[in-house]
Amino acid sequence: MKGFLFTAMWGLFVWLLATLFFRLFGEYVLFHPGSGSVEFFISTILLLVGTSAVLWGVTYVYLLFDKTNHAALRFGFIGTMIGLALDTFTLSYHHLVFPKLDDSQVIAFTVWMTFAYALYLFIPYIINKKVSYK
Repeated sequence: MKGFLFTAMWGLFVWLLATLFFRLFGEYVLFHPGSGSVEFFISTILLLVGTSAVLWGVTYVYLLFDKTNHAALRFGFIGTMIGLALDTFTLSYHHLVFPKLDDSQVIAFTVWMTFAYALYLFIPYIINKKVSYK
């Protein structure tokens, strides 16, 4: 149980980091997801590249503290569960959490968030495979 609590705290940290980023900078990095919206496509791709880099780094830092077998997988699974549960409330109360975002930007955030959680599962899986072969 102690290990899961530690992992959950890291998951909470990642969720808080992402939420604070979009609370502070969301109005500048999220664009209207309409047909033919080049800004939306480019900003989403850039956000996902940045998200991948941050998740890769955070996962490696997490592995400095957790040396158990399949620690990266546990981090990905538990972090995703924590984040999805908390983002249920984030999206439900988006007008309070993200007061500067309009409805189309909330949709853009949801698009990013959905793909980011796929990355949150995939990147630790890849790192786990890499670490397992050492």
